[in-house]
Amino acid sequence: MSRAARVPRVRHNDYGTLEPPAIGAWRPELTVSVVIPARGRQEDLERTVASLAAQTYPAELVEVVVADDGSEPPLDVPGARVVRVAEGWGRGAARETGRLAATGDVVHWLDADMILAPGHIEAHMRWHHLIDHAVVIGDTRFVDAPGEEGVQSAYTRKTLESTRMLKDAGAGAYLLHTGASSSVRADLLRAAGGVDTGLNMAEDTELGYRLAQAGAVFIPDPEACAEHVGPSTVMRREKDVHRHNWSYLGDLVPDLRWLRAHPRRHWRVPYVRVVVPATTYEETRGAVDAVLAGTPADAAVTITGPWDELTDGRRDCLDEPFLDARLLTHLYRHEPRVSFAVEEPLSAAPTPFLLRLPAGWAPGADTLSRLVRLADADLLGLVCVALAESPHGVVAARLERTAAFARAARLNGADDDLVDEMFGSLWVSGAEYGLVPVAEAQSPAGDAARWRAVAAERLAEVKSLKAEVERLSAEVERLSAEAGADSGEQGRLTSLIRHLRSAG
Repeated sequence: MSRAARVPRVRHNDYGTLEPPAIGAWRPELTVSVVIPARGRQEDLERTVASLAAQTYPAELVEVVVADDGSEPPLDVPGARVVRVAEGWGRGAARETGRLAATGDVVHWLDADMILAPGHIEAHMRWHHLIDHAVVIGDTRFVDAPGEEGVQSAYTRKTLESTRMLKDAGAGAYLLHTGASSSVRADLLRAAGGVDTGLNMAEDTELGYRLAQAGAVFIPDPEACAEHVGPSTVMRREKDVHRHNWSYLGDLVPDLRWLRAHPRRHWRVPYVRVVVPATTYEETRGAVDAVLAGTPADAAVTITGPWDELTDGRRDCLDEPFLDARLLTHLYRHEPRVSFAVEEPLSAAPTPFLLRLPAGWAPGADTLSRLVRLADADLLGLVCVALAESPHGVVAARLERTAAFARAARLNGADDDLVDEMFGSLWVSGAEYGLVPVAEAQSPAGDAARWRAVAAERLAEVKSLKAEVERLSAEVERLSAEAGADSGEQGRLTSLIRHLRSAG
């Protein structure tokens, strides 16, 4: 039996299809490296490591790595291997130092001031034996002193209650990822790029986002119990933490749309990457300029072509074989949202969406925004846009969700059918979403009013639909009153009215 056939499929983040064994009722095989970043905190660390020594998970499968972030005097923790942070400082640098030193199949993050229940590590590890793309989140309770009754953070409690323990969290499940107690396969962590050493706060949220793009399933386990001695920094200084972290996360996590309200800013990680194959100078320019002029503003373009064939030697400026390619490189050389590649990228990670555009086609002003909204409505992994018929079949554009194809690749090589099974897929018409041949595209150059008019048209359409919903709602209420509907029918009509109003 192939590995792909053996590994369970998780749709979106609904890990309820997985059946973990009971604590103490299975035989572990994977090794785990418990990585603890720390600066000072010698006594707290000794207490944390002592609780690790009492775990039910086999001791021979566990190593403890303490990443010493510049403590003076240096930390010396019995029962742990201490590695010093040699480059950089802060939590990001410490976590990455510990990751690089770890040798286990799984990396388990812990804060320095934790006390673990005996089954904590085992609770985490049973999920990693089921699938290789789990990110397990422990149940951390905050206490003033060891042994006291603890409380869950309000944000964690609210999120878990509103999402069926993250089963319904969809693409946002990563927002609960925390360095206090979480674990992930080492190879998945490596595939996601490790920890950003430039972040000394918010590194766990940013890492969680990249793990999501690498195909992770986020699993909170209430049996992975732990006490965090003392309140978290967010509990003590929530507004200050958000003020600090949001200045970083807006650049790095395009999913947080509300941090990108500015209509013309450039951002480090784009929201959508569009791949445009280079053909003629004019045709390629038409497609690329249409992407750059449309919405969302944080879209980027990769032009694929024979860039490795271009040389700086003497050439015939008007008749060289790769003249169109050279002109395109000059045209977009200083445009930060355009890059060049010899081959199509396999993935857009950490960008959440990748649109593969056939040669000769251009999007309209809001094509990308509408396609992404369509994909997000049902968390679709793939939207295929039918454009034309050819002797070789249907010419189509493809909007791919990075997380969906990354997860499928871990199972069976990014197969479209597998993406459909785990995330869903859909075919739509290119004409409906404004994708047209480049020759028919309206140039945005010098005519910003035309593009604003498109947005105004959409707003007018929304206003009209809301008015129609209100009219239909009033009609349903009137008919209900006239008919004197029984209680069951009245309940059905009331539910319908609520649905109409929420849709508006």
